Amino acid sequence: MKKGTKDKNGMNFSVLNRSEIIDELKGQEFDLIVIGGGITGAGILLDAASRGLKTALIEKMDFASGTSSKSTKLIHGGLRYLKQMDFALVQEVGTERAIVHRLAPHLVLPEKMLLPLVENGSYGKLMTSIGLKVYDVLAKVKGDDRRKMLNRKEALALEPLLPKERLKGAGYYAEYRTDDARLTIELIKTSLKYEGMAINYMEAMDFIYDEGHISGIKARDISTGNSIEVKSKVVVSATGPWVDELREKNKSLEGKRLHLTKGVHLVVSHKKLPVKQSIYFDIPDGRMMFAIPRGKITYFGTTDTDYKDSKENVETNAIDVAYLIAAVNQMFPSIELKDDDIISSWAGLRPLIHQDGKSASELSRKDEIFISPTGLISIAGGKLTGYRKMSERIVDRVIKKVANDTKPKFLECTTDKISLCGNEFRDYEEVQKYIDDIFGKIKTHGLKYQNAWYLVTTYGKQTEIIMKQFHAFEHEDPEWRLLRAELHFCTEREMILTPMDFFIRRTGRLYFDIDSIRSYRSEVISEFFNLTNAAGAKMEQWTIELDNELDRHSNFESVEV
Repeated sequence: MKKGTKDKNGMNFSVLNRSEIIDELKGQEFDLIVIGGGITGAGILLDAASRGLKTALIEKMDFASGTSSKSTKLIHGGLRYLKQMDFALVQEVGTERAIVHRLAPHLVLPEKMLLPLVENGSYGKLMTSIGLKVYDVLAKVKGDDRRKMLNRKEALALEPLLPKERLKGAGYYAEYRTDDARLTIELIKTSLKYEGMAINYMEAMDFIYDEGHISGIKARDISTGNSIEVKSKVVVSATGPWVDELREKNKSLEGKRLHLTKGVHLVVSHKKLPVKQSIYFDIPDGRMMFAIPRGKITYFGTTDTDYKDSKENVETNAIDVAYLIAAVNQMFPSIELKDDDIISSWAGLRPLIHQDGKSASELSRKDEIFISPTGLISIAGGKLTGYRKMSERIVDRVIKKVANDTKPKFLECTTDKISLCGNEFRDYEEVQKYIDDIFGKIKTHGLKYQNAWYLVTTYGKQTEIIMKQFHAFEHEDPEWRLLRAELHFCTEREMILTPMDFFIRRTGRLYFDIDSIRSYRSEVISEFFNLTNAAGAKMEQWTIELDNELDRHSNFESVEV
């Protein structure tokens, strides 16, 4: 079997090396084990490893397979929290936006946001102007990114689809857009440079105790069924919606508990909803919603409803679809969206902290830390934008526990200065120039600017590795050559175990380019089968699983409501 390829940083992070990674996990004691491979767990792994803690992360499914691949995909400053008078949260996440953009300018992209002011809307002109000004001050926004107040004519010039009769003006301000799953995987890959370790499809089954204190975990490899034990001085649960389950397993589920809410986003062709920039707009029930253009598609959402069903199978249903379509049609009356226009969707859970008497949309998005008598540290709540500060708070606590034990010297947090994998850019202007450079190299093969934009905003400078592989393939459809080169890169460097990992979380194609899956499904499954030397039954299994995913994300007629 061919082994995974080490890159220039010496990383070897591939399913082809999975057994060796697991053997290494079993063979040593760690300072910290992180359970949960979403954005928070990945952030904790990088923070801890970069400070000198011997750290490993395990995830029971694929990295970012829970909430961290199903957000609105914005690194935003939390304008809505101004209405809740939560200035501290606005200041923290507002400041973090600029930091995360600097760490990965190819992946965290500047995005102008338009906030229409409509008759009887949630935001009036005066309060919006004051609110956005406070927002700028708290988030230390500079230059052209500072908010502007637009009159009706100026707002319509920017977005002609807005309702002319009800429109009074707009606020115009800066946010950032990302791919949450890509951000998660690049955090994990960056942590490997500091000798952090990570493995997916490894479920924490129970804890190991020494004199009443947690000293490790018992885990099961989902792909083989084999069980392992891993020793550690500290264990952190960053499992999002599953935090309370691990607290219960630890017999420490007391006091505050999670309150899960469901957020759904729908995807249509950009030709069907051709908004020119992101819109943050009123909907009839008093909530606010986003519509965000992304290449060939536009996505919009989100819902915010209480959720008590299976956490493993969170689905978009017909009620969700009707609610979101009605909201879009109300704000963009000329569009007239219908169910048949929806080409894909995603539904995820928010692991919020329960507060008596508050509705789903009123619950705080602040994170909270729980520490059990046996030493289990759990973190829940929080926002995508705040992952780095959440991680810092957790690692500060871990260091106190570890330092009390052995008195080592650990570094201060420096994750605000650690560029993520793929970032060799000084700023976003360099990203744009690099996109143009890549386009110049691929257009002779019949590929489009969109292909270059996608590669660079997904992989950054790692695009060069993919292009090298692309040029090694000959006499093939250029779209397939590029997809095949991507598959090789993700197989050898990003620990994918199935074609679903590739199509959903490494590339986002299930959401942003679902037709490419239908066009090249068989080719990808066959190529991955050959790359991994999988057993014969796997091809049929993967085909069935992928067909089910396609149906689940794009067909809502059979969903019970």
